[in-house]
Amino acid sequence: MSAQSASAGSRVKGKISNWNDDKGFGFVEPMPGGKRVFIHIKAFTNRQRRPETGEVVTYELSADRQGRPCASKAVLAGDKPRNRRKRGGSGAALFGLIFFGLVGASVAFGKLPPLVPMLYAGMSLLTYLFYYVDKSAARSGDWRTKESTLHLMALLGGWPGALLAQQRLRHKSRKQPFRFIFWLTVLGNLGALAWLHTAEGSAYLRMLLGSYSSFPF
Repeated sequence: MSAQSASAGSRVKGKISNWNDDKGFGFVEPMPGGKRVFIHIKAFTNRQRRPETGEVVTYELSADRQGRPCASKAVLAGDKPRNRRKRGGSGAALFGLIFFGLVGASVAFGKLPPLVPMLYAGMSLLTYLFYYVDKSAARSGDWRTKESTLHLMALLGGWPGALLAQQRLRHKSRKQPFRFIFWLTVLGNLGALAWLHTAEGSAYLRMLLGSYSSFPF
């Protein structure tokens, strides 16, 4: 029985032949034979688990507004309980709180000016918003934010917001090349922050801020 000959409401078993996680859609080939059909992330009953190319899925054959065949009420084989997202978001939030706590301690001990945690907070908020907009654009097929822009924002201090967005929005959290470069930007930023605690870095920061007497460090 092909996908096109399946009656409405009947379940079809297939395999995801192609999946674009950034845009949230792909194609599934019915195992009984027939043409592949379009499948959107909204077609899955459990949206907490992200599909991957090659996974087996069962679905009902439906049609979009243009009458083209598409999958609906899709279920991935071996679906697991939906609890990953909350744990990931909590872990990212905890990591961010620890980081800001350490930066706050540096300010309290006179190692950094109060402007530094303010810049981190502002960049983190801005970066989170960029991730949110990019995620929305991926779903609707609109103009996307360049990955190099997201990396630059993380390097400039927005990585706590980027990390939280990756976990809570489930965006850019599975692409290994992106994740590798992202963590390089985190290390680069932390290295620069550590350098600001040195005598040379402290002097450079005073010069950069244009004040030699405003901060007690």
